[in-house]
Amino acid sequence: MLDAAMIKECADPSLKPAIVEQFVTAAGSGDPLAVTVKSGGRLILVPKAASTEEAMAIIRQYVGQAVVRVGLTQFPAGVGVKEPADLKPDLVDACQNLRKGTAMFAKVLRIVAKWYGNPTSKDVFPQIFEDAVYAWKTGEFEGVSVFQAEDPGGSSPINQAKTKDEQADGPEHSDADADPDQSPDRDPGKARIRIDLSRIGGGK
Repeated sequence: MLDAAMIKECADPSLKPAIVEQFVTAAGSGDPLAVTVKSGGRLILVPKAASTEEAMAIIRQYVGQAVVRVGLTQFPAGVGVKEPADLKPDLVDACQNLRKGTAMFAKVLRIVAKWYGNPTSKDVFPQIFEDAVYAWKTGEFEGVSVFQAEDPGGSSPINQAKTKDEQADGPEHSDADADPDQSPDRDPGKARIRIDLSRIGGGK
């Protein structure tokens, strides 16, 4: 669905490419012009947009009256917009949508990770990711409206965990994962994305 070049150019750099792919697969759409409209928890059938103009017309028709999600990441169209006329076509531009969507999802991940106490254990990440995807789809997490909430910032552990694909690569090397330089037999292409966990928590 997403090629590596597009992820590198457009996705938020705070997310590993594998996490970007997992996010779009779990919560997004393969169609950059996709518009999903829900009201009262029910899906409203809307015409399939064949152009940017058609997509924007549907979005403007429903924003403010229903929950409207758009594009590759199913970005919430009404966030930060006061009037439908303020909505811009970049919502359905594949690169811009991926940029906005992954930046927002990174914030949601940080909100969820903070609620969990910002754990550094790789075993916790799948649960954090799952909760973040659910929060993305519903717009809420533990009573907080995640799209309007402040970004907690900080060095959340969202990139220190292994994704599902990496977990399937082979046996765990927990000591080597913390410092790739100590693992001479590891594939350097994979070691490059490892993060030194010893820097977190005062070197402990």
